[in-house]
Amino acid sequence: MTDPRSRIEPRTLKGFRDHLPAQALERERILDVARRVYRSYGFAPIDTPALEYLEILTGKGGTETDKQLYRFTDHGGREVGMRFDLTVPFARFCAQHIADLGTPFKRYHMATVWRGENTQRGRYREFMQCDFDTIGTTSPVADLEMVLVVHDLLTAIGIERFTIRVNDRRVLGDVLAGLGLAERSADVLRALDKLGKATPEAVATELSGHGVSAAAIDTLLGMAGLAGPATGVLSALEGLVAGSKGGQAGVVALRTLLAGAQAAGVPEGRLVVDPSIARGLDYYTGIVLESFLDDLPALGSICSGGRYDDLAGLYTRQSLPGVGASLGIDRLLAGLEELGGASAVETPAEVFLVFFDEAHLADYLRIAAALRAAGMAVEFFPEPRRVGQQLKIAARKGFPAALLVGSDEFAGGTAQFKNLATQASTTIDWHGDLHVLVDAVHSLLVSR
Repeated sequence: MTDPRSRIEPRTLKGFRDHLPAQALERERILDVARRVYRSYGFAPIDTPALEYLEILTGKGGTETDKQLYRFTDHGGREVGMRFDLTVPFARFCAQHIADLGTPFKRYHMATVWRGENTQRGRYREFMQCDFDTIGTTSPVADLEMVLVVHDLLTAIGIERFTIRVNDRRVLGDVLAGLGLAERSADVLRALDKLGKATPEAVATELSGHGVSAAAIDTLLGMAGLAGPATGVLSALEGLVAGSKGGQAGVVALRTLLAGAQAAGVPEGRLVVDPSIARGLDYYTGIVLESFLDDLPALGSICSGGRYDDLAGLYTRQSLPGVGASLGIDRLLAGLEELGGASAVETPAEVFLVFFDEAHLADYLRIAAALRAAGMAVEFFPEPRRVGQQLKIAARKGFPAALLVGSDEFAGGTAQFKNLATQASTTIDWHGDLHVLVDAVHSLLVSR
């Protein structure tokens, strides 16, 4: 017998978590939706290693991101790091393979990333990102498509109340240059990016700590606080960057984006110009976006991204401008759970086949196989327990239906289809013909 004192306590690391069946199934559902939406726009799947040479990752997301990197020396003495996002590895991937891929190249990538940051609601140290990107073009169509994909994705997931907030880093950059803050832009942008998650007073204190004057802070917070109809916000921004080529280009890009989204059918008010959106990562150069659940804005952005025209240039002399976004599925799931919109179903199967007695084991196996061959997911309970006990288990796990065929049913050529949501039962006359049974079960599942 194992000495109790030698048993290892079962526990998970801070910032890491297990996913129970209900959570894992909901996550897979969202991944399936994302995959379908991405493919509908022509994005193709890729994959990259979890580990990269450290030099590939460092200095790309900013000082704070470098601090959060999980890094170590491997068995070969190489300095390596675990990817903190999927965009930086994608830039390396394109620089390495673009001759074979051609441009523009559209990809999606769904994988786990790691950041050693402070944990909070919806934020973990190990989490999954669902990225899509277009690389090799500066066309505003690609920027617009990013917005349309995000809109279609969140709609397809089943979210009705959300807002996509957009800005342009060129506007922010020129405002900072005009305030004499160009050399401190990374720190300032990261501070501004906390608006919505932190109070303006807290952001002002952080900006002051970076040496930003009180007058400049007032200008920055005033700009970030611009709200209302897009035309008014854009006019105000245009005044702030008057005479600045880059800033004016940013305003034009935002106007083009809004007009294209309207033409594509994005509802009015769903897309908002928000000058406080900065995105904390250093590699963004143009349009940036963040998406929020209207009922949980403090949760933070659930789908974010933007244009990054210089990132791949760190790995190759070839110009490889890019634009794309990422769904933060773990944060989204946390929000759906909080709103009560996450599924509690613990099984992917549609039919629970009750096991009455071992004398008919071969019959049950044939029934289950026939149903599966017809495209239905079936769980055959492995033990002939009491029927009530089996049905209780089926209901708890969220099965939509149970199929009951006991000795009397086999003798009479019938079966009972039980709708576990309504508790209504339907008798199926099949007389040993599996085709009849399969067709009946399929029809009842569809019509329930």
